[in-house]
Amino acid sequence: MALTNLKVWDGSGRGLTKTGWLTSLHSFSFGHFVDPLRNGYRSLRVINDDVIAAGSGFGTHPHREMEILTWVLDGKVLHRDSTGMSGEIAAGELQLMSAGTGIEHSEMNGLDDGSTRFLQIWIEPGVVGVEPGYQQRSFDGADRAGRWQLIASPDARGGSLRVHQDACVSVIKLGVGGAAEVEIDAGRHGYLHVAFGHVRIGGDELFGGDAVSFRGQGALDILADGDSELLFFDLA
Repeated sequence: MALTNLKVWDGSGRGLTKTGWLTSLHSFSFGHFVDPLRNGYRSLRVINDDVIAAGSGFGTHPHREMEILTWVLDGKVLHRDSTGMSGEIAAGELQLMSAGTGIEHSEMNGLDDGSTRFLQIWIEPGVVGVEPGYQQRSFDGADRAGRWQLIASPDARGGSLRVHQDACVSVIKLGVGGAAEVEIDAGRHGYLHVAFGHVRIGGDELFGGDAVSFRGQGALDILADGDSELLFFDLA
């Protein structure tokens, strides 16, 4: 069985929120940005590429019934929530907050002299009414250099963080000329997001913010033309 429904998501079509302290690019409909062709993909609802200025951030605000992942690309985020959890999330660390029946949290730039950039990812949970929870882990960068590193899964295998959904999230870093393969099984759906860099997949060139989705059974070959980081979502 071959891959089907191959679709390239052009990063230039993302929505933009820009204030004095925040620049946020929205891969899917979010807030004031509404695009009927970008209403998420399967259980994946939000990928926001956020850059927060020094001394700023998101004040305390609520969430319910959503799995919220924060993957820091540069800088650090200061987190505090209503469960009593607080701490710093640095580059290469993943935070996974299960909002469940309701949680409030804040996210501030932890740098005094520079901006912080992170991806905030929302995945719709497969169950509702769970007790709010917080997880955080630093993942060794050497384990994603040229190979896929699992960072979230429904069963927390391999040291990944547990997400309440039939979804796995993996990350890879490729240097110039680096190559990799991304593979899914029959009945699964894949969404490959370029966090930054320049890669080629078949005849398509993808840059930071671009993505490709597909389904079926098979693999895609990836070749990096620049230093790149990609996230792959294996979804039901």
